[in-house]
Amino acid sequence: MSFTPPYPKPHRSKSSFLLRFVRGWRSWLDVLFERSYRMKMGHYRQPGLDVYMVNQPCWVRRILVEEPDAYPKHQLMHRMLEPLLGESIFTTNGDVWARQRRLMDQAFEQARLKLVFPLMMASVDDMLERLDGVADGSSYEVDGEMTYVTADIIFRTILSEHLAEADARAIYEAFIEFQHHAQRAMVLMIYRLPAWLPRRASERCAKRIRAVLAEIILRRYQARERGETDERVDILGALMDAVDPVQGDRFSYDEMVDQICMLFLAGHETSASSLAWALYLISRDPELQARLVDEIDAVAGTRPFEFSDIKRMRLVWDTFREALRLYPPVGFFVREARESQCIRDKQVKAGSPILVSPWLIHRHEEYWERPHEFDPDRFATDSGKDSLKNAYLPFSMGPRVCIGAAFATQEAVLILANILRRYRVDADVSHTPQTVGRVTIRSDNGIRVRLTPRRTAT
Repeated sequence: MSFTPPYPKPHRSKSSFLLRFVRGWRSWLDVLFERSYRMKMGHYRQPGLDVYMVNQPCWVRRILVEEPDAYPKHQLMHRMLEPLLGESIFTTNGDVWARQRRLMDQAFEQARLKLVFPLMMASVDDMLERLDGVADGSSYEVDGEMTYVTADIIFRTILSEHLAEADARAIYEAFIEFQHHAQRAMVLMIYRLPAWLPRRASERCAKRIRAVLAEIILRRYQARERGETDERVDILGALMDAVDPVQGDRFSYDEMVDQICMLFLAGHETSASSLAWALYLISRDPELQARLVDEIDAVAGTRPFEFSDIKRMRLVWDTFREALRLYPPVGFFVREARESQCIRDKQVKAGSPILVSPWLIHRHEEYWERPHEFDPDRFATDSGKDSLKNAYLPFSMGPRVCIGAAFATQEAVLILANILRRYRVDADVSHTPQTVGRVTIRSDNGIRVRLTPRRTAT
């Protein structure tokens, strides 16, 4: 039975210049209006800066897939995320990005899905032990736990280390705070106003996060420089070994810190956000939950999950896919028009920001049937398959598609299957998530569900 989960109610008409500032200060989703979900291209005039929103699939494909060099990442995104991600492949362009991607592709061979499956399973087992202590049917906020387990998986995969709970909590709280300040800095930059106060606050948060990672990376880097043998097989080791086939050089220490921070933050925050939303959606649909449990039982019974089980749990897969559609972790990608041109009926000047928004494309009334409803079964229909092919991009598209998309999907299916097999997930009807769009799409007041062990559930 489909239902419409919460999302910010769009305004009836476009906000005025001043109202866009006030509403965008909290969340960019609060600026959207009804026609945003129907338009194929929007235009927002800012002080000395015209911003364009492109939602038409053929143009999205041209920007992201066919001519990516003509639409590099805009400096606004770099300025917002640089304190946290540095000069990493998430923000760089041109030859710098191409070199980084060549080196990262080599290192990411260590994240082959079958190879990392045991590491994922070990983190999930630890998660289940923690959840056993809170699964008493009371209201429980799942955001923090989803952040912990996904961060722990990334930690083990990248650094061959377990993430301590205190460090996980510190990272979670620092990143929530970083998003708050980064959103405000972005608004001020768009309006050509001084952004140094929120910028400095976001830098302080970023330093707290980067410090946890930099200490581990420095120990390994210095040991390597001393010629010490290290038998660990992980992404950090592969990054230190990687040699660019074009330039013949390696990542420096500072470059490695930036890339590891990007992999860690992008790799766990986006998955954690999507998993929290998925658990909320499942809790609101008991009929779907029963079908999910039946599928999980049919695939694996009570035995431990195996690598081959992941692709056999199609409904779990589609449920997570639908959560990504409704709540894509990154709600918009910012590109720049390298040359002046006409897009549809609008003259776009060189240097203008062009926004491609998965949030709007995934909810566009022309591209999806019942776009605001939660319905994992839509992907089995001809219409849903067509929409999936043409209007679905939670991991972006083209050469800059997320390097860890398959990793994140395997991780999510494994986590959801383990939780659903072990616990009944019920809705906390007294709590309604408040969706906000900042660096990622989260609930401003958390996501709460009730977990009950299935062996005692009635």
